[in-house]
Amino acid sequence: MPRLFRPLLVLLLWLGVAVPAQAAVTVTFWSHEFGNSFPHAFITLRGTPDAGGPPIEKDYGFTAKTVSPAILFGSVPGRIMQNPRSYMGSSDAQFAVVLTDAQYAAMLKLVAAWDEKTGNGTYSLNSRNCVHFVKEAARVAGLTGLDHPKLMKKPRSYLLAVQAANDRRVTKINQEGKVYLATLPPLTVSAPVPTGSALVPAR
Repeated sequence: MPRLFRPLLVLLLWLGVAVPAQAAVTVTFWSHEFGNSFPHAFITLRGTPDAGGPPIEKDYGFTAKTVSPAILFGSVPGRIMQNPRSYMGSSDAQFAVVLTDAQYAAMLKLVAAWDEKTGNGTYSLNSRNCVHFVKEAARVAGLTGLDHPKLMKKPRSYLLAVQAANDRRVTKINQEGKVYLATLPPLTVSAPVPTGSALVPAR
């Protein structure tokens, strides 16, 4: 599906407007205001690949395995984690991007590369924290204007800066998580989208 039409499709679905069935995985970027729970920035992947198959609904964030004063003095073990729905509900959905299948596959490789079990799980507050993780996810999603050194410890501010830099490439959400989650339509298994379809122009 051409990237030009994808943000419009996502918006129409959120507004409850009937549109032809489409297949796509959407990555949504989230922030969580500072507190005792982590991570403070994370992503969700939701939808069905263009190639068809079972629907996907996952969330991924990167954080230190143990949050302690040690994170202030150097690198510590980190991990990819998934959040309970209640945590997502108290977070903020900032913006979304509809992925191609190739980008979706690359996003899963990114998650594996930051996972302690399959890649490098080292956490560094200054150079490899939750904001650095979502920065790389944004790069995989094809976004630009990602370098904001002064915001790498400020998840919400960082994501809003990326959103502003990609105004025509992202679908803005800027909603409290529980409100946003309530708007999502049910996931269904989708047949592959044929190249050259009358409903979805060929890439």
